[in-house]
Amino acid sequence: MRILAFETSAKAASVALLEDGKLLAESYQNTGLTHSQTLMVMAQDMLNTLALTPGDVDAVAVAAGPGSFTGVRIGVAAAKGFAWGKELPCCAVSTLGAMAAALGIWQGYVCPVMDARRNQVYNALFHVSRGNCQRIREDRAISLADLGEELKNLEEPIFLVGDGSILCYNTLLENVPGLVLPPEHRMHQRAAGVALEGWRMAKEGRTVSGQELVPNYLRLSQAERERLERQNNGKV
Repeated sequence: MRILAFETSAKAASVALLEDGKLLAESYQNTGLTHSQTLMVMAQDMLNTLALTPGDVDAVAVAAGPGSFTGVRIGVAAAKGFAWGKELPCCAVSTLGAMAAALGIWQGYVCPVMDARRNQVYNALFHVSRGNCQRIREDRAISLADLGEELKNLEEPIFLVGDGSILCYNTLLENVPGLVLPPEHRMHQRAAGVALEGWRMAKEGRTVSGQELVPNYLRLSQAERERLERQNNGKV
């Protein structure tokens, strides 16, 4: 099975192709161009270099959230559009789970953190033992203070990944000395991790149709929050 993966949950965009668990190719771009300008061009160029066509893809995986609302929407829309014509199965991958899968540590904790604004981060927690990754906390939005309280008593190294890693490290290190920053190229969201998680989900039968594929934002957008506030205040 060949799985095409899209990652657009933050500033960088990337695509990857996995075949039967083996990463064939990945393209990553962090140039400041909008994902809508770069994503499908990157996917087509990557397939061309592999002498493949869209018809050679068997499934689609996408980082479905949490993350940038606009970025996640673009990635999900690209996955839906690619899958629609051939009715390909789709994997709605947790952005945080994909980061844990991509890091590839042998032993310790993986703590994905993405800046969620409003004094919060999007976060989950995973424990890796001899390379086997187990989820400890579900995807959530949490304050850095509360996250620090959870992490401070963990005895193994805690590897931070995601665009909130440096913020988390600088804020919490004094009280959480086990924090570790991976190298820059291992720290951020990448489509390879989405592909790996998508492969696992496909093997477990956890796929949806392109029509059923939806983002998982974890919380309401600012516009939706403001609309609810106006409703609650009787202004709508």
